[in-house]
Amino acid sequence: MTQSTAVQPASPAPLKKSRAGPILASRTVKHFVTRVLFALAMGLVLVFFALPLTWLVTAPFDSNPTMAVRWPDWTFGNFQTLLESPYALGSIGVSLILGAGTIAVVLTLGSLASYALSRVHIRGRDGLLYALLLLSSVVTGTAAMVPTFQLITLIGLIDTHVGVVLVLAGGLLPTVIFILKDFMDSIPKSYEESARLYGASPSQILRHVVVPIARPGLAFVAVWTLVQVWGNFLVPFLLLRSPETKPAAVLMYTFYTESGQVDLRLISAFSLVFSVPVIVLYFLVNRRYGFRFHGGIKS
Repeated sequence: MTQSTAVQPASPAPLKKSRAGPILASRTVKHFVTRVLFALAMGLVLVFFALPLTWLVTAPFDSNPTMAVRWPDWTFGNFQTLLESPYALGSIGVSLILGAGTIAVVLTLGSLASYALSRVHIRGRDGLLYALLLLSSVVTGTAAMVPTFQLITLIGLIDTHVGVVLVLAGGLLPTVIFILKDFMDSIPKSYEESARLYGASPSQILRHVVVPIARPGLAFVAVWTLVQVWGNFLVPFLLLRSPETKPAAVLMYTFYTESGQVDLRLISAFSLVFSVPVIVLYFLVNRRYGFRFHGGIKS
């Protein structure tokens, strides 16, 4: 007689508690908090930059502007006051002269020097370039204030726009050469060799081959130079003495009322007019090149 044995079912193993849920929840909360903090930080940065720009746009049209941003009491009387100022609009013209002169000197000398440094291999070339860039950054206009004034006085260019243009161009040239050299390095030498085979002279190669290809870099340098010259206060303040020769950045510091208070009506209107040329140049260059500044041509 066979004896049957009942098989007892195995007891189920205890279930382990899953930790994926709490970890996923903590990551979600951390991600949410990070996004909120980032949005708050960007909001503060936006407000920090938007408030001065809002004041720049609204204050010139306020009959009684203050330092606070508010809805203006619309009027064009501030611009009428600006037109009555004997030197206000003339200073804008002086700033344009200084900017155009500095751009011409910087682009001419900078393109020639960067092209030479790009094509001629001499020992210590890169070290020289970095040394010039470092010295131009360390020896600022404030540090060279006294020797610059003495030098311009010695050569008889004090109270002249030529002296200011030379000083400004000399301070910007090392950086311009450093920037343009990258554009010159990216231009294929085969283009120059082909032009040389057709009998082009070195000056023709530079004008008809190199400059058209490096035109985006030259446009960038022109905009950057104008921005540096447009708001420069120290150099014109030191070298120019006559009121009719002072640029807008220097003349703006003379806008006071008869009681010695800052004339906000005149300053607000003048600030808006003062910013227009740089903005116009930015949009013109942006429309032509889109600020996609890169040298060379795709092969």
